[in-house]
Amino acid sequence: MTGQVRADDHVRGAVDALVTVLEYGDYECPYCAAAAPLLQRLVEESGGRVRLVFRNFPLADRHPYALTAALAAEAAAAQGAFWPMHDLLFTKQDRLTDSALRGYADHLGLDGNRVVGEPAQQFGDRVESDFAEGLAAGVEGTPTLFIDGVRYAGRMELDALRRAVGAADPASGGGGAPGAGRQRRWSLGLRRAQREPVAEDPQQDDAEDGGGH
Repeated sequence: MTGQVRADDHVRGAVDALVTVLEYGDYECPYCAAAAPLLQRLVEESGGRVRLVFRNFPLADRHPYALTAALAAEAAAAQGAFWPMHDLLFTKQDRLTDSALRGYADHLGLDGNRVVGEPAQQFGDRVESDFAEGLAAGVEGTPTLFIDGVRYAGRMELDALRRAVGAADPASGGGGAPGAGRQRRWSLGLRRAQREPVAEDPQQDDAEDGGGH
């Protein structure tokens, strides 16, 4: 569900933060890489008001290494290092081969042999579950964000993200649940996305025929 955080979700920030930003992302997507430091700053500079949840949405048809990178991140999570691996993958997304992934894990003090190949396949169900939930929520490209369950349709810029978070933060007077006006804007955004190919958005990679892996 876009408005709920699962017990097994990867959460950056305070667990009791008032506002949740949910991202569906792809480790080989250049727009996700550009968004990653912005989202980290959004959380770190929020004074504990914002938390980020990341879910896997590898566009395997477009990005040949996206799935293996997602598996490596989940395997790193099993060793207690999801966010260090997550951050490193986005800075190294031009080299996501098995040997490179193994090296990144070793660099983080992990067992590199457990993040690639057969040992990493056990995390396939987790990645598929993330991807299926994204499709069910209408995700077509990456990065796609939901702020407290409402799809974010603004620019991937820090100030714009802060304004959207402020509108969702009860402490700022924005109200916690989406109001009628926000619901209308969300509906308009969804209709616009259905009319216009996602590939025309300069800040998002599309899933072409709906994605899959």
